[in-house]
Amino acid sequence: MGYVYLYTGTGAGKTASALGLALRSVGHHHSVVIIQFLKWWKKTGEYKIRDMLKPYYEIYHFGREGWHGLDNLDEKDEKMAKEGLAFAKKIVENKKPHLLVLDEINLAIYCKLLDVKKVIAFLNTLPKRVDVVLTGRFAPKELFDRADFVNEIIDIKYPKELITTEGIQY
Repeated sequence: MGYVYLYTGTGAGKTASALGLALRSVGHHHSVVIIQFLKWWKKTGEYKIRDMLKPYYEIYHFGREGWHGLDNLDEKDEKMAKEGLAFAKKIVENKKPHLLVLDEINLAIYCKLLDVKKVIAFLNTLPKRVDVVLTGRFAPKELFDRADFVNEIIDIKYPKELITTEGIQY
């Protein structure tokens, strides 16, 4: 079984840390698939670079357009999150990427869009060569227990003007 990396906490940098692993993997000509839950915007660097990093890098969104806030999620959001997890299963079965990033899956679980037991069941089926990164704030204890690497990202200091509803703008 591959390694499971968990990046959680309320600080900025969880996705950026996952993207750092993705860039290193691409540098070694390893395949990377990024699946973003609750995200839709295509103006981020990780999305814009997709064509330049082919055939080693793929990125997919499973979030409806616009920021609705965590208190305003509905059945559409749940449907998209479940589609994202089902897509991840198909990607692993068909492509067996070296690195699979499930960006904001922790938040999708926290918001009850996904069942943590189903996510862990999926993690337990991963082939040996597939490493997976789970990002997002509010990761449940079950993921802390399941992960091989756990990093909690906290804010100590950052320029507030860089933070938007779409994350830190680089």
